[in-house]
Amino acid sequence: MLWVKSFHIVFVASWFAGLFYLPRIFVNLALVPPGSDAERARLLLMARKLMRFTTLLAVPAIGLGAWLWLGYGIGRGPGNGWMHAKLAMVLLVLGYHHGCGVLLRKLEAGTLQRSHVWFRWFNEIPVLMLVVIVVLVVVKPF
Repeated sequence: MLWVKSFHIVFVASWFAGLFYLPRIFVNLALVPPGSDAERARLLLMARKLMRFTTLLAVPAIGLGAWLWLGYGIGRGPGNGWMHAKLAMVLLVLGYHHGCGVLLRKLEAGTLQRSHVWFRWFNEIPVLMLVVIVVLVVVKPF
């Protein structure tokens, strides 16, 4: 079980690293001056590759987490309300990940007109979600 838990942590950390950096690329895309097609194309290429890689990291993170939860019963039974809250947060993280993909497609199509300030705030969301998840798992407040 410790091997599964270890790899789950590694994949979750890697997945979040991608979720931290991808919106940062969006900030840079929002700052590209008109007519800088090469810079825009380079940033979009980076974002596409990072999105693909981040998605590949999410799959084993979720799979190993499900293995821990279903296979070993971690977080089930009385006094494990923290796990329900954590699973709800994981659903929000998946929604955020999907939202990043939607934003990327709109940026590629040139149909998204958000400011760099908006993307900077959007970039803070996964940090807050990770803090909540870590506190729920470590402190187990309920």
